[in-house]
Amino acid sequence: MREFVQRIDSATPPDRDRAIDALRALAILGVVLGHWLVTALVADSGTLHGASPLQYLPQFTPVSWMFQTLAVFFLVGGQVGARSYASARARGVTYGQWLGARMARLSRPVAAVLVVWTVAACAMLASGVGEETIRVLCKLVLSPLWFLLVFAALTAATPLVARLHPLWPLAVVLHIDLIRFGLSGPGWLGWINVAAGWLVPYCLGAAWAREGLRGRTTGWVLLIGGALASTLLVLFAGYPASMVGVPGAEISNLDPPTLAVVTFGLAQCGAALLLLGPLRRVLKRPAAWAVVALVNLSAMTIFLWHQTAMMAVTAIGLFAGRPLTGLHTVPDGLGWVLARLAWLPVFAVSLLVCWATFRTYEQRQRRSTTVVREGRPDRAEVVHDA
Repeated sequence: MREFVQRIDSATPPDRDRAIDALRALAILGVVLGHWLVTALVADSGTLHGASPLQYLPQFTPVSWMFQTLAVFFLVGGQVGARSYASARARGVTYGQWLGARMARLSRPVAAVLVVWTVAACAMLASGVGEETIRVLCKLVLSPLWFLLVFAALTAATPLVARLHPLWPLAVVLHIDLIRFGLSGPGWLGWINVAAGWLVPYCLGAAWAREGLRGRTTGWVLLIGGALASTLLVLFAGYPASMVGVPGAEISNLDPPTLAVVTFGLAQCGAALLLLGPLRRVLKRPAAWAVVALVNLSAMTIFLWHQTAMMAVTAIGLFAGRPLTGLHTVPDGLGWVLARLAWLPVFAVSLLVCWATFRTYEQRQRRSTTVVREGRPDRAEVVHDA
């Protein structure tokens, strides 16, 4: 194991900013843990339907603050995308070639998920599984794909938005919310915020790539300003405190994004910038860096299959003959929360099985991006900046 860790460390270019990879890994793992904690599949008379503990236990709303980390992912995506495109232009790579390479890293893992779940849905229908159960399961698998569609669209628009100031899309979000909530405008306007809302941290990342952010000063301004704005919006403007959707709630901060979730995302981006220094010091240790590197190499696989892993455990648990607390029961008490925490390691093992089965669809593409530095095969570097 020590030799393997040292090999990863020595294969990493000395100029690589490991903290950026760590932020991406933390963002992906935050989404995974968040979904596992706030998503419940309740077994009722042979049917599974979705529920959320936040619907019954609002005192656990701060969980959504800790694990709704999409803004950090878009921050890193903007930084990496803008830097990658600038480097490609300097090397004479065309826009089409650059975009094709980046989209290929997304398409193969997504295609694998869609094929597997198309076959699974057809098999469940043929075996008599209820349509409501199939609808709930497919929604859990497919709903995270909206995030990848938005990310792909912003990546494609990188040459246009790389120099766009984050205040412009922030102003769009503000005005859309004023029309929707203040002037009783049509609800469909909110979907404009799907692009505008996530464009804010993406543009912030692009500014970071061109060294337009001033270190810790910017970090503190974003953290304090974003947290204060979010607090005021929740306390005095009627926005929900949860930063994820809650079944039955009149307003969702995430579906579509609201001004509150965007300002909260700015606070998260500020915290991420402040973490860069400590992360860089920690990741000088080869063992810590090896963990981050491995998560990044399989980031898409982890993201795309984590819901399947949870559902597989839930389905197998049905063979127990009775609903299992934290797995099939209504999430309406502390007992459910404690039981769900106990199930997390089981979900992780299930995800490990999914990773072992499907990681090649992500890493096969990455092998094609392997470059040999200075003509030395022992210095091969696997590029993992998707």
